[in-house]
Amino acid sequence: MRMRCWPVNREKAVRHQQNLCLRVLSVTLAPPHGHIIRSLKSDVVPNQDPTTKPVDAADRTRPLSGRSLLKSTSVVGAMTMISRVLGLVRDVVFARLFGADWLMDAFNAANKIPNMLRRFFAEGAFSQAFVPVLNEVRERDGHTAVRQLNDAVAGTLGACLFVVTLIGVIAAPLLIIVFAPGFLRDEATIDLAALMLRFTFPYLLFISLTAMAAGILNTYGRFAVPAVTPVILNIVLISFAIFVSPYFDRPTFALALAVLVAGIAQLAFQLPFLYRLRLLPRPRWAWRDSQVRKIFRLMLPAIFGSSIVQINLMIDNIIASLLGESRITWLYYSDRLMEFPLGVFGIALATVVLPSLSRSFGAGDQHGFGATLDWSMRLVLLIAAPAALGLAVLAGPLMVTLFFGGAFTELDVVMTRASLWAFSGGLLAFITIKILAPGFFSRQDTRTPMRIALVALAVNLTMNLLLVWLFVRFEIMATHAALAAATTISAFVNASLLLRGLSRDGVTRWQSGWLLLALRIVVALVALAAFLLWLSPPLAWWLQATVIDRIGLLLQLVGGGVILYFAALAAMGLRPMDFKLAAVADTAE
Repeated sequence: MRMRCWPVNREKAVRHQQNLCLRVLSVTLAPPHGHIIRSLKSDVVPNQDPTTKPVDAADRTRPLSGRSLLKSTSVVGAMTMISRVLGLVRDVVFARLFGADWLMDAFNAANKIPNMLRRFFAEGAFSQAFVPVLNEVRERDGHTAVRQLNDAVAGTLGACLFVVTLIGVIAAPLLIIVFAPGFLRDEATIDLAALMLRFTFPYLLFISLTAMAAGILNTYGRFAVPAVTPVILNIVLISFAIFVSPYFDRPTFALALAVLVAGIAQLAFQLPFLYRLRLLPRPRWAWRDSQVRKIFRLMLPAIFGSSIVQINLMIDNIIASLLGESRITWLYYSDRLMEFPLGVFGIALATVVLPSLSRSFGAGDQHGFGATLDWSMRLVLLIAAPAALGLAVLAGPLMVTLFFGGAFTELDVVMTRASLWAFSGGLLAFITIKILAPGFFSRQDTRTPMRIALVALAVNLTMNLLLVWLFVRFEIMATHAALAAATTISAFVNASLLLRGLSRDGVTRWQSGWLLLALRIVVALVALAAFLLWLSPPLAWWLQATVIDRIGLLLQLVGGGVILYFAALAAMGLRPMDFKLAAVADTAE
C-alpha cells in the first residue's frame, strides 16, 4: 500500500539527500585533511555578515557543492577520529597509572554523576529539544530571531544549571551515597569521592553551555568545531594524569581537577566561532519567552527518552558498588571500548540526521523524512553488526593490548573482558536508539520516547536483579557482567519499541531489499567470525606476548577482518551505490 506523502520538490530533496550522505560518510570515515586550523576558520564563513546577508537564507536556497562539503567535513571526520583515539589513549594511561583499585572507583563514581546529567542537559534531552526549535525559528523568522532565542536560552539554561551545580556541590556526600551506596563500607572512599565530586560537578554547567553552542554551529552546518572540541577534554585529562597526579597523595584527585579545567576550556574554545557567525549569546533571563518554555517543555520528557542508556548505566553503577571493589572500574573500561564505535559512527550519524529530519518535517517533506530513516538504518546494520562481532571475539586481545600492564592486572583483563562480551551484544541496539529517537524529537514528540524509555528502564532494573541473583546463585565471579547484560537487553527493548512507534505513526518508508541486505550481512558475519576465531590465539598468548607482537597481530586481525567482511559483501553483489540516498528514495515511488 502506498504511503501518502507530504508535498515535496523531488529534485531538491534528492540533492539534499546526496549532500547528507556525503556528510555522514565523511564525518565517520574521512581521513585527516591538510591545514586543519585554516579549515576550521573557513568553516565559519568569516566574510559573511548575517546582519546584512542572512546565513540561513543562503543555506536554504543554495546547497553546498559536493567538493565544498567534502573539504569542510573531512576535517570533522579527522577530528572525530582523533577525539576517539585520544579517548582510548586516555583510558590506557588511566589503566597503566591507576589500575582498577578503590581510588579509581572513587573517581569514576564522582565523574559519572555529572556525565550522566550532561547527557540529560547537553547531548541528550537539551540538544534533542533545542535543535528542532532552533531550526523552526531559523526557517520561519530569520537570523535576528535566532539571536534573540540564543540569548534567552543561554541566560535561562545557564541560571538553572548554576542552581543545579550549587546544589550538587553542597550535597556531594549525599549524592555519592545515593549513586554508589557500596562505598558506605569504607569511609575513606566516600570522603575522597565526595571531594572529587565537588570539582567534577561544575563540569555540568560548562559542558551544557558547550553543547548549546555546538547545537547552534551544527544547525548552521558548522560541524568541524563541535567535532574537535572533545579533543580538548582528552588532552587535559591525559596531561593531568601524567604531569599533575604525582604531586598528590591521592593521584586520582588530579583527574577531578582536570575535568573542571577541561569543561571551562571546551566552552571557551567555541565562543569565538559563535562570534564570527554573529551568534554569540548575550545571556538574559527569559523564562516567560514562549520558545524557551517550548524547549523546556520538550526537554523534560526527553530526559528519559534520549538518555535511557545513561540511566541504565547509572543503575549498573549503583548495584556494582554493592558487589565489591573494582566492579565500577571494570564496567567503566568495558563501556569505554563499546563507546568507541558508538561514538565514531552512531553519534556522528545521529548528529547529521537530527537537523536533516527537523528540516524535512518543517518543510512538509515526509518522503525525505522516511527515506532518511531507512537509509540510516541500513548503514547501522552494515556497520554496527560487524563492530559488535569484532568487539565480542576480540574482547580479550583488545583488553590486553590496550590496558594490561602497570597497575592493570591479569584479573582486571579477565573481568573487563566479561563485561565487554555483554556490552558488545547491545551495540546494534545502542546505535539504533541514537538513530530512531531523533525520528520523534525532530517532530517535537518527546512524550513517546519517554514512555518507551520508562518501559526499558523497568526491564533493565528487573533484569539487573534477576541476572545478578543468578550469577551469585551459580557462583559466577564476574557479577558485574550481569549488569552489562541487563543493559543490553533493555536497549533492545527500547529500540524495538521506538521502531514500532515510528511505524505506527506512518513516518517510516521502509524500502525493498531489506531481506537481501540482511542475508548478505549474515553470510559476511559468519565469514568474519570464522576468520577471527581461527587466527586469534588464546588469551594466555596475548598476556605473554610483547607489546609489539600484540599490536601487530591485533592490527592484522582488525584490518584483515574489515577487508574480508566488505569483500564478502562485494562478492555477493553489494555495491556502494546501493547506499546512495537518492537511489533509496527512487525505490519509494
